Amino acid sequence: MIQVKNKQLAMLGGMPAVTVDHEPANRWPLLSEEDEQAVLQVMHDGNISTHPVIRELEQDYARLTGRRYALAHNNGTAGLLAAFQAIGLQPGDEVLVPSATFWASVVPMLWLGAIPVFCESETERMGLDPEDVRKKITGKTKAIVVVHLWGLPAKMTELFEIAKEHDLKIIEDASHAHGAVWRDRPCGSLGDISVFSLQGDKLSPGGEGGMFLCDDYEYFEKAACLGDITRIIELETAARRFAATGFGLKTRIAPLSAAIARGQLRRLEKNNRLRNDNLEYLSRALETLGFHTFQAPDHIERVYFEFMIRYNPEKIILPRDMLIAALQEEGCQITVPRYPLLHQQPLFVEGAWKNIARLGSEINLPEYDPNALPHTQSANEALIKLPAFPNADREILDQYVHAFEKVIEGARDILKHRCPSGLSGGKPL
Repeated sequence: MIQVKNKQLAMLGGMPAVTVDHEPANRWPLLSEEDEQAVLQVMHDGNISTHPVIRELEQDYARLTGRRYALAHNNGTAGLLAAFQAIGLQPGDEVLVPSATFWASVVPMLWLGAIPVFCESETERMGLDPEDVRKKITGKTKAIVVVHLWGLPAKMTELFEIAKEHDLKIIEDASHAHGAVWRDRPCGSLGDISVFSLQGDKLSPGGEGGMFLCDDYEYFEKAACLGDITRIIELETAARRFAATGFGLKTRIAPLSAAIARGQLRRLEKNNRLRNDNLEYLSRALETLGFHTFQAPDHIERVYFEFMIRYNPEKIILPRDMLIAALQEEGCQITVPRYPLLHQQPLFVEGAWKNIARLGSEINLPEYDPNALPHTQSANEALIKLPAFPNADREILDQYVHAFEKVIEGARDILKHRCPSGLSGGKPL
């Protein structure tokens, strides 16, 4: 580990610990000449709407996950809408969902009249808490949405058991988990239907794009009818009769995005390995300082869409906001999680979701309580987001470790002085 002579806190007039330029370490996506040539090839071919590269990308994802059917979408949100449609959700059906996730894991189902039932997240991996899932099953429950948050697979053993016991479908949102593995099974193969996002920040990006995956032809058929009119005429069933109209949406991926996505997928393993090496190195150091870094159990190979750590107030005397402010003064690019908890958002708390779902008065609509998930809220309030360091070397990682060491060692001095520069989100500490 690097040795820095000046140990005085930057917040109290010392030199910052982190002096290396963040931009090269965090540049993402890593676009190459291969990506450029793939895009140019599509342009030279002249077919920029239904180019065969789309089918090739689908075949790539089918091989990656071992699924029988793959259908590319213009984004992961559209893929999730297709998943909810494909399992036959009807107005008033309930779906068990996490609150700690991006909104696309939940909101598209509202357009089908389905009702999200928010469940607690367990604290080990921040995935759905199986115990709370069990408590919230009713006669109206039809499905579970499983999200592998930040690239860490959820507690699938328990969730599979629950789904089987109650005949529930699993929609797997694997958007954070390209390349992750649960008990020798790749993420993207664990749901009745699985969806990846290929948005530009993802581990295998295409700019914009999504992938719908399943093993049941009926699901594939329904997804094609919903959003890909060019596929309907190819269907093996009487659903071909809808080819002239589809079901009113168009969700096909653009070939230029598909071309980029193919090249990125080929480099997924290499890119994940570098990112994992960096963050596992950083995790080991931060664990010794009293942070929980969500290292995976032995039966899981996790990946890192984002790097979150949990602050432990029993070991670290600084309040979280003051800790973040002190680390920012040391040059660290850290903050709180960027996903607000969904059950606390105005769409649900103020009832605006009902205008989307358009459910009749005969259906008893829930009122969403922003305080309904105390364990998830408490866990979320203890999280700190660090860079994912997809392209870093050891120098900047060691500087981050030193910054944390300085702040933890100087915590009492920070509490004593509480200077005006210690602000977080514009609020006094």
